[in-house]
Amino acid sequence: MRARELGRKSVVVGDRVGLVGDTSGSSGALARIVRIEARRSVLRRTAEDDASTAEGRLERVVVANADQLVIVSALADPPPRTGFIDRCLVAAYDADIEPLLCLTKADLAGPEKVLDYYTELELPYLLIRPDSPLDALRSLLTGRVSVLVGHSGVGKSTLVNRLVPEAERAVGTVSAIGRGRHTSTSAVALRLPAPPDAQQDPGWIVDTPGVRSFGLAHVSAESLLHGFPDLVEATAACPANCPHTADEADCALDAWVAAGRADPRRLASYRRLLASRAGETDSRTEPDPHGRPE
Repeated sequence: MRARELGRKSVVVGDRVGLVGDTSGSSGALARIVRIEARRSVLRRTAEDDASTAEGRLERVVVANADQLVIVSALADPPPRTGFIDRCLVAAYDADIEPLLCLTKADLAGPEKVLDYYTELELPYLLIRPDSPLDALRSLLTGRVSVLVGHSGVGKSTLVNRLVPEAERAVGTVSAIGRGRHTSTSAVALRLPAPPDAQQDPGWIVDTPGVRSFGLAHVSAESLLHGFPDLVEATAACPANCPHTADEADCALDAWVAAGRADPRRLASYRRLLASRAGETDSRTEPDPHGRPE
């Protein structure tokens, strides 16, 4: 329970709180949350980037006090969507937490196209196959609070169940049209099992519901650029208050890309995010740089 003065939506997964009452954890024990500690980080997403509806700019806190955002993307069935990954990277940088790209179903397709798209970012990544050990992933999760995000059907819940066998997160299948069915319905924090004789905190993972979009209406236009560090240097040559849109004749980003300093797909993705943030497109249907919906 929580104190009435804290409000209905004040406490989120990951919060550190102060309790009063019976904190033994025994059956029938009752305690009350009376205080929320200052948050080290807050990962947010906007429900939709469409400003035309009352819900269009609803900002939601995904998790508090996370250290790492694990972006789970399948390499096939469903295919990877770099537009969605770009959105998650922007959200991670905006929240000042570290991103990690986890590419699942590596037995079905290679990662070359995805990794080539992010070659300038030095984005840390892991390849996961159904039978591959998870030692490398566990080492990156140890001692940290990591939040897992991804489209439905990418194998996120399967991954969680391998990391925390007693979690028993619901696992679904991918539909015939290449979209995963939503199997997780709420965010939940799970303590990672401690290895034998381990002295270090094993860490926590926060499993989140599968999402079809990761709205960024809450992120300022300036902060949006932080998700594209391969483009930042070019903006030094832009005029003051440059909007960086395609119709801005003096924007230096076009010349930067034309000179081969950045991938044109990255610039296209950045400008799509700028447009969707401004409510000019519907984020649910805007194209991915590889021609797939986000």
